[in-house]
Amino acid sequence: MWLSPEEVLVANALWVTERANPFFLLQRRRGHGKGGGLTGLLVGTLDVVLDSSARVAPYRILHQTQDSQVYWAVACGSSRKEITKHWEWLENNLLQTLSIFENEEDITTFVKGKIHGIIAEENKNLQPQGDEDPGKFKEAELKMRKQFGMPEVEKLVNYYSCSYWKGRVPRQGWLYLTVNHLCFYSFLLGKEVTLVVQWVDVTELEKNATLLFPECIKVNTRDKELYFSMFLNINETFKLMEQLANIAMRQLLDNESFLEDRSLPKPVRPLKNISALKRDLDARAKNECYRATFRLPKDERLDGHTDCTLWTPFNKMHIPGQMFISNNYICFASKEEEACYLIIPLREVTVVEKADSSSVLPSPLSISTKSKMTFLFANLKDRDFLVQRISDFLQKTSAKKPCASESREKTGVTDPPPGEEGSDLPASPSATLSGQLTSFLEEAPTASHGLLKLFQKNSSTEFLGPKGAKEKMKEESWNIHFFEYGRGMCMYRTAKTRELVLKGIPESLRGELWLLFSGAWNEMVTHPGYYAELVEKSMGKQSLAAEEIERDLHRSMPEHPAFQNAMGIAALRRVLTAYAFRNPTIGYCQAMNIVTSVLLLYGNEEEAFWLLVALCERMLPDYYNTRVVGALVDQGIFEELTREFLPQLSEKMQELGVISTISLSWFLTLFLSVMPFESAVVIVDCFFYEGIKLILQVSLAILDANMGQLLNCNDEGEAMTVLGRYLDNVVNKQSVSPPIPHLHALLTSGDEPPPKIDIFELLKTSYEKFSSLRGDDIEQMRFKQRLKVIQNLEDTAKRSVVRAISSDIGFSMEDLEELYMVFKAKYLMSCYWGNNRMAAIRRDQSLPYLEQYRIDGNQFRELFVSLTPWACGSHTPVLAGRMFRLLDENKDSLINFKEFVTGMSGMYHGDLTEKLKVLYKLHLPPALSAEEAESALEAAHYFPEDLSAEVSPFVSDLDLFLHCETPEAASPEEKEGSGSGDLKEKREEKGANSPDYRYYLQMWASEKESKKETIKDLPKMSQEQFIELCKTLYNMFSEDPVEQELYHAIATVASLLLRIGEVGKKFSSRPHRKPEGNSASNEQDLTSEEESLPSEHRQSSAGEQHSPVDPEQKAGGDTQSGKTLRENQLVSEEGRGEGQGSPSQLLSDDETKDDMSMSSYSMVSTSSLQCEDIADDTVLVGCEAGSPASRYGSTIDTDWSISFEQILASILTETALVNFFEKKVDIGLKIKDQKKMERQFSSSSDYELSSISG
Repeated sequence: MWLSPEEVLVANALWVTERANPFFLLQRRRGHGKGGGLTGLLVGTLDVVLDSSARVAPYRILHQTQDSQVYWAVACGSSRKEITKHWEWLENNLLQTLSIFENEEDITTFVKGKIHGIIAEENKNLQPQGDEDPGKFKEAELKMRKQFGMPEVEKLVNYYSCSYWKGRVPRQGWLYLTVNHLCFYSFLLGKEVTLVVQWVDVTELEKNATLLFPECIKVNTRDKELYFSMFLNINETFKLMEQLANIAMRQLLDNESFLEDRSLPKPVRPLKNISALKRDLDARAKNECYRATFRLPKDERLDGHTDCTLWTPFNKMHIPGQMFISNNYICFASKEEEACYLIIPLREVTVVEKADSSSVLPSPLSISTKSKMTFLFANLKDRDFLVQRISDFLQKTSAKKPCASESREKTGVTDPPPGEEGSDLPASPSATLSGQLTSFLEEAPTASHGLLKLFQKNSSTEFLGPKGAKEKMKEESWNIHFFEYGRGMCMYRTAKTRELVLKGIPESLRGELWLLFSGAWNEMVTHPGYYAELVEKSMGKQSLAAEEIERDLHRSMPEHPAFQNAMGIAALRRVLTAYAFRNPTIGYCQAMNIVTSVLLLYGNEEEAFWLLVALCERMLPDYYNTRVVGALVDQGIFEELTREFLPQLSEKMQELGVISTISLSWFLTLFLSVMPFESAVVIVDCFFYEGIKLILQVSLAILDANMGQLLNCNDEGEAMTVLGRYLDNVVNKQSVSPPIPHLHALLTSGDEPPPKIDIFELLKTSYEKFSSLRGDDIEQMRFKQRLKVIQNLEDTAKRSVVRAISSDIGFSMEDLEELYMVFKAKYLMSCYWGNNRMAAIRRDQSLPYLEQYRIDGNQFRELFVSLTPWACGSHTPVLAGRMFRLLDENKDSLINFKEFVTGMSGMYHGDLTEKLKVLYKLHLPPALSAEEAESALEAAHYFPEDLSAEVSPFVSDLDLFLHCETPEAASPEEKEGSGSGDLKEKREEKGANSPDYRYYLQMWASEKESKKETIKDLPKMSQEQFIELCKTLYNMFSEDPVEQELYHAIATVASLLLRIGEVGKKFSSRPHRKPEGNSASNEQDLTSEEESLPSEHRQSSAGEQHSPVDPEQKAGGDTQSGKTLRENQLVSEEGRGEGQGSPSQLLSDDETKDDMSMSSYSMVSTSSLQCEDIADDTVLVGCEAGSPASRYGSTIDTDWSISFEQILASILTETALVNFFEKKVDIGLKIKDQKKMERQFSSSSDYELSSISG
């Protein structure tokens, strides 16, 4: 690249001059390329350690004048080719011009001006691309691609100087973090270290400090541990590594590949050495934290945040904290945890104004809402800019939802009067939105009321005595709280709010507060009518999810009266089906029915739906997908916390294996399936406010309460009994609902009834003992566990797939596992490098493990070329395409792992017959491409009309092969059809009570046998297909140690088979003159005659093939057959219009010459090897000169055919061919080479200059 001219005082320090002229020097960096000695090693080490190679390329051009001691750097290059291009441009365009100048200063000024002009022109051309990455970063990215052989689509995120510990020796170098890989390079005193690790292979990532590795990052994969230390900013590096590993896990989990955020705002000032991708990932991390903190919708994006204070009227204080602004919300979080949280939806804002500043209240900002609340922020930096941003967002909000304000004002949800909570209709935005539901929904009472309100007859608290009074007090407490702190989304959330939640939410407010605390309210208000549309679209649609929902409907809280009738069941069906339709990735998972049935008790259908959305997509991420990954992740966290808080019990629980059993049922159903309903619903109250932290706390408290008994347990069953009895007796003494019988296992000891445990006491204990749990720590642990869980699931999938197919395939378990990893890596590589998205799009997590990874033809071709034992040079891709078509039975252009290894096993395992059968099939439809098959059919049109009455052998063979309907296969069905009357009689005779099982076993056995393919089932091969087979065999023997013997053998066999085909053609032409009735039997006789003939012919041929004096043998034997074989290949290449991947494209003329020169049995002249020189009078062996098929324009003889048995018998006569196909090849070595090839570093495009002037 051209450089803006920079002054260089010492030209030869650390550089070697390779070319020179009176005005320019071309120099190479010492230590780059071959040689260099000790100086070169030192320079190379310095470049890597000090990162000078990112700034100083290995080649440069200096401008000099004779009398000046100052040099100017005008160009640099990463390769010799690049720098030579610049050097030649200078010689051709500037040397003559510069020789005219007399003054050296003028020469330097002219050169500098010219170089500046070139750079300006290049920058002008690059301007439209809008590349934001700084120059130094671009250089580092280019270096990374060259060093590690990465394509241009692999983006560098950041790079760091660090040490990699190889044994006990630290290697200082550079760590490159790309979207899909972790790479490290070090060059230290001649020792080079290069590492490439895919993020999808990382099983553990942690930051720790030990005596040996001070403050290091440990990266674990399945087969190695890597340690990196001596970072300048280890926290930033580790955080970025976590993000990239997390993106890779998402890719494995739900096929989400990384997409760069193009809408990210550009920085006002260029950021030094920070890439656009790094800014993108930083923004994502902030967005996720922001949404999780304030429970906002998934599409909310943080615009910015600033320090400020908030005036809180309930305690008359200015609380310091941070204001966060996004496209739809203004939020505030106090610096002191839980002092105050505030969420203000912009849809509620009416006025934003700047108040007057004072010494007490500098830079204040007042925000008013429709609910008549005013929020006062102060101590804002850059208040004017902040107001402008809020105004911009407000304009967009009002433009998006012009009518939304009316519905909200009517519902009164923003700040309802204190007395409204006792009314029949709950204060919720869905009160008016329900009017938009479809007709059948309008009629359903569940569209506007929760089921509890419809089925609880005695709703008045006056008749419930002390419990009713307690419930009334709770309602009063909440009303006072609403009066002081506000009601609705804009409520101040403080420690006081949490206290009230822990004391229990009154049943009349439960639905409303669940919507508020979960954030479901926001999504429901901003998507009016969405649920009704989903119900309309999803009802009546048949799907796997719908079937599973139908099966589980009556198992959802069957003990509750609301779900003992059609109304409750219908509402549950609509909500679950609508959600499965909205999110097909999750669809439906067991346990969703239990949770949803509780949501329906306290809210109408639409509210229950949006609560379910909040649960599945934000509060319990990945819990309800097909592999319950989220629950397994939190189970891992639970085990980790048990080790930390209850170390004594942890070992015992691991020994008994209890944690994995209990945690899934506890977490997936939020204790609803293991506790009495009225107690579990209190845990749900706290969960909606606190999140998963509460579930973990309560779980630890339950184990702690039962520690003594659990330590004395001898097995898992006993431990489960202890915990089951405890949970059965957790009661809610304040519940005003009639008690619902708990259908969990009623476990009693038989001695005395177990003591009752108050749910509120359990909650209090959990906060007292385990309140040190923090949300940030849990998210950190979730990341760590997610790596383990997903990698364990991947390992389980691998083992399942290998076990499922190991019995049918000849490979060992170890080889199958290695092949699976190679297959999966090829699939993933295509996903994240974007070569072909079809396989990525079609990956369906609901499919069995065997079907989840599927590759297309291009990916298969790459694997086939590197793994096949039948290397055919440039013909290998053609063979790969045929193998792919043969394996792709369902014609969806994708093959799964079983199909892949079936193809590989056919080439590696089995005897000679099995391998030849695979090779034979590769030259028949459907393996033969459509273009090849079409050309064969077109060739048939050249024959006389009287032959067209007979069905072409090629057509019948094609039909036979595609439908696999051989006479042997069809006979059992025909027998069954013809004998159906006899069978009926037999049944009547034997009677219904004594069926003849032996008959059915025989039928089953005969059907199974008919499916086994024999060599007789294979259709015959046409002349063109045989030529293709010979071409494949000819290419296959290249570079074999016994190459000459193999060429001699295949020439002999090909000649013999061509003559056998000619003889067979003469016999097959007789049946046309015979009566129709005898045609079938005559054909059979002739077929047997044909099959008996070759054996005699082979014996004579085998005896005569070494006799050089026999003129007939000479004409039809070695020399002539070699020539004919090659000419046939060329004829097929020239005469046929080949499609993609055809042999004619892949086999060049030069390669043809080389191949021919290898065989002493081929005496074709050089001129005849050129495809364009083949004359029209080229004759196939065995064809008469005057026959219609002898001319080039119609060389393919459709009457000519050969059977597999004939080919097999002919090959068996040649020991060299038999040895070649029975030779054992170790696929393990091929797999190792394939893995190396995947990470093969791209060689630099350096080339040595022919002369060095100096």
